[in-house]
Amino acid sequence: LSHSKSFDDALNSRALRAKFLASQAQYAESIKELLGVLSNLGEEFPQDAGLAQVTSEIKATQLLLEDITKEKILSLPTIKAVKELNKMKFMGLLLGIGYFSSPMLAPLVCCRMIELTFKFGSCEDTISGLAFMAQALLHYSDDIQLASRIGRIAESLIIGNINEHSLRAKLTLMTGTVKSFVEPLQAVVDHLLKGYNSAKIVGDVDNAVLCGVSYCMAHFFALFDLIGLQKYMITFFQQIAKHKRIGALHSAMSYFAAVIDLVGNGNSCKINAKIDMKNNRELYRVAEQNQNTYLMHQVITNQMYVHGYFREHLLVAELGEKYRRMHTGKNNGTKRILDFSYVFFEGLSALCLARDTKQEKWRKIGEASVRKMSRFEENSTWNHENKLCLLKAELHYLNNRHSMAKFSYQAAIASACDHKFFHEEALANELYGIYLVENKMVLEGMKQLRMAMCKYKKWGAMKKADAVEDFTYLVNKSLNLWK
Repeated sequence: LSHSKSFDDALNSRALRAKFLASQAQYAESIKELLGVLSNLGEEFPQDAGLAQVTSEIKATQLLLEDITKEKILSLPTIKAVKELNKMKFMGLLLGIGYFSSPMLAPLVCCRMIELTFKFGSCEDTISGLAFMAQALLHYSDDIQLASRIGRIAESLIIGNINEHSLRAKLTLMTGTVKSFVEPLQAVVDHLLKGYNSAKIVGDVDNAVLCGVSYCMAHFFALFDLIGLQKYMITFFQQIAKHKRIGALHSAMSYFAAVIDLVGNGNSCKINAKIDMKNNRELYRVAEQNQNTYLMHQVITNQMYVHGYFREHLLVAELGEKYRRMHTGKNNGTKRILDFSYVFFEGLSALCLARDTKQEKWRKIGEASVRKMSRFEENSTWNHENKLCLLKAELHYLNNRHSMAKFSYQAAIASACDHKFFHEEALANELYGIYLVENKMVLEGMKQLRMAMCKYKKWGAMKKADAVEDFTYLVNKSLNLWK
């Protein structure tokens, strides 16, 4: 900065400094740097904005976007004023960084970018504003269809742009998030891989790493190949560590820890010893220290996922309570990409605890999960029908509606198979098998459990398969005792 010879040089230096700080997971310092530049340019943003202010700004911006199309954006004049271009540039940077540590700041920034676009004209950063606006609508409003439409407009503006690969690299994470709410998750995996490849083409290390981590996340939830994911991540760790992208490294560690918990082997020994591997408990402390809400959500949902598969219901319940606390106060009412997983596993555990303990609090949580998953299913039958059917099956079981329970278990299995969520098909087989065993239909139940065990092995979740095998052994032992 001290060697800057002009105002533009100083701006470029501060932009580079902000990017560097963010790459080291120093998000608060990076945001402070960018807010300082924007303040000098006449733009002020509150760092302590609440949900009411954010919602109000988004509603006002929605009115501007009601009839928006790609053609209307292209018909706008191009911004000429250098000051306004600099504002858009630094707000674009602030969006990408604020997403990780200041979830209430990013929507205010993209709303302002949309306002400036309609007032002064469009520029390349307008596309960033639209992509983040789509995500803001997703997180802070109920208009998921408008969010999806704006996301598609942003994608269409990227195609054919002179900086197509650069734009796709930095916006794939945003457009992919919106896609995940309405399109098949398997397609989102391909979308993220395309963004990763674009980032590699233009040498955008930061966004290549972010797309790579997001690819790991989507692969984890959508695809039936834990061993392949594990091998990819071992190689990917070396790339992240080489470029010293600490924040992304921590995110990837959270998914890797979950994979290891399911697979049950120690392949982490193949990772470079210089990489300081952390477990999810350590990662959560890091997220708190760095105010990284993005990492906090990942850590909690990944732990809920693993404990949910292993039917450790009280641990899932504790994590669910921690997740809800993150959504109180300023974050109350916000949505996150992994909310569906939190709702699914908390619901399954709560309904099981309600059966075991007869406590009303678990029933209420379970019933609320069914209602929430119904809303997810309205936006994407492909992604969420099987989860809703399985939650309903557990609720029918709790209510002693056995014919409806059997029908819903079978529907969950069929839907998971049809929509290629084979790991969730295994879970539905397992829970249906347990239901049948507990209701004295042991032979049918053992058949379902063996099917679950086979599918878990194909998924690569050998430790989980072993747990099911242990359960079947206990069932067989009990049968022999009664003979």
